[in-house]
Amino acid sequence: MQPGPVFGNMDKFVGLGVFVDTYPNEEKQQEVQRMQTYCFKALQRVFPYISAMVNNGSLSYDHERDGRPTELGGCTAIVRNLHYDTFLVIRYVKRHLTIMMDIDGKHEWRDCIEVPGVRLPRGYYFGTSSITGDLSDNHDVISLKLFELTVERTPEEEKLHRDVFLPSVDNMKLPEVTAPLPPLSGLALFLIVFFSLVSSVFAIVIGIILYNKWQDQSRKRFY
Repeated sequence: MQPGPVFGNMDKFVGLGVFVDTYPNEEKQQEVQRMQTYCFKALQRVFPYISAMVNNGSLSYDHERDGRPTELGGCTAIVRNLHYDTFLVIRYVKRHLTIMMDIDGKHEWRDCIEVPGVRLPRGYYFGTSSITGDLSDNHDVISLKLFELTVERTPEEEKLHRDVFLPSVDNMKLPEVTAPLPPLSGLALFLIVFFSLVSSVFAIVIGIILYNKWQDQSRKRFY
C-alpha cells in the first residue's frame, strides 16, 4: 500500500476499496454555490456513508463528488459519536460481493451493498487507511478478522476464478490496462542470474576457440 489522497491510500489503486466517508463534499459545494433545489435535496445522501469501488488501476476516485462516478453501491451508516462498537462485514463468494453492517448495538446485521459479477484476483492483500479532511473524528479499528470460506466449485468455475488477473465487474466497462507481471521469487531470480552467467561464460569460451582456430588457419595460409 502506498500513501495517497483516497482515504489515505493511493489513487488509481488496484483492487476493491470499501470507504466509510464522514463528510459530504459534493453537498457542501452545492450549498456554497446556492444551487440546491428540492429535487437535489431528495437525491442527497445522508453521511456518514459506506461505498464500494473496484479499480483496475485506471480510475481516479472523485473526492469532489464523493466517489459517485465509480461507486458500485452504498448506504448510510451513522457511526459517529456512538458508545458501543460497530461492525462491518465484507463477504466475497463466487464473484458475489456482499457488505453488511451492525451499527445499532443490537448484534443484528443489516444489508448495505450487494453486487454480483465482481472479479477479484488471488494473491492480494488486506489493509486499512484513513485521512483527516474538513471534519475531524477519532475512529479506532479494534480488530480485523479474516475467514476463508469453503466453497465448492465446478472445474469450469475454478478455471474462471484462476484466470482473473485484474479486478473487474460484469456489465461495468473499465479502461483497459496491462496486467502487472507477478514479482519474481528469490529462487527464480537466482536461476535467471545463474544461467545468464553460465551462458555468458559459454559464449566467451566459444568465442576464444573460434578466434584461436581462425588464427591457426591464418598462419597456415601465410606460410
